[in-house]
Amino acid sequence: MPIRTHRGRAAVYRRLWGWPLRSPKHLVGALVVLGVLVIVIGFLLPEPPPSRYQGQQDPAQRPAEQPVSAPPSTRKPAPPTFSVPPTAPPRTAADPAGLAVVEAWGRAWVNHPPGTDRQRWLDGLRPHTTDEFLPEMASVDPANVPANAVTGPATPLESTATAMDVRLPTDAGEVQVHAIKTPAGWRVAAYGEVN
Repeated sequence: MPIRTHRGRAAVYRRLWGWPLRSPKHLVGALVVLGVLVIVIGFLLPEPPPSRYQGQQDPAQRPAEQPVSAPPSTRKPAPPTFSVPPTAPPRTAADPAGLAVVEAWGRAWVNHPPGTDRQRWLDGLRPHTTDEFLPEMASVDPANVPANAVTGPATPLESTATAMDVRLPTDAGEVQVHAIKTPAGWRVAAYGEVN
């Protein structure tokens, strides 16, 4: 059996844990200190986010003067959702200005004589291409473009007031081009080779 002494680590621990039990005053003092610590820690910790369903009201029952705001959240935001209109936009006749832009884009796209650098080729496409599509075009090597000439007029496949799909004949086959109407006018937003 070990001998208990007044020295050592175990003796210090016994004194700390035994102190509240020495008298009722010590016990009350220890409980007060513990309560104060719990309250201080409660103030220092951040408030948990409200439950998803806690405090929600039906929007029809919410008073009009009460501002609606999203609760603060520490979670990652959800990906954006896109609503699809219930009906497709009405078909319209192809805009001749849009067809002219597609043809001008096609002539710039096939204009890549041997030794043409990418930046010069992109500069030719820039006036007819959307700003969002230019970085994708920058990844194309002009030497890999199979066509060297546009061989006919652009033929509309589908057309609405703000977008059109056009087939453009080249000496390497047909290319399908997607053009959209921007504030700056018609611009090419995508293309693909037709098999």
